[in-house]
Amino acid sequence: MTELRQSTGRAGEDLAARYLRSRGFELIERNARTRYGELDLVARDGGSLVFVEVKALRGCGRQRAEQALESIGPRKRIQVRRLARAWLSERRGSVTGGYAQIRFDAIGVALSPAGSEVVHIQAAF
Repeated sequence: MTELRQSTGRAGEDLAARYLRSRGFELIERNARTRYGELDLVARDGGSLVFVEVKALRGCGRQRAEQALESIGPRKRIQVRRLARAWLSERRGSVTGGYAQIRFDAIGVALSPAGSEVVHIQAAF
């Protein structure tokens, strides 16, 4: 992965994390490692445990943020579900109890010096 892609991803996750906190989400873990890979963000939204996939692109505007979301295709959705199962299994009992539901959200971020844009889809998949 190139340095530019890594910095874009990090900046997108930073912005997504701030966005979620500003809307009352409690961040449980960032870049949560499992034996199968990494989840971008794990959060609590009221009684829901939320696994959040973040995609960021350089550029400006809502349309660019929506383009970022389009890259979360069927393969990636399957992978995120698999990672979530592993995360839950590996942390059994520590943070996994007491949730009314488990949800998968997606956040698309357009990063621009003129102003960044965030598009959040709850229960995206």
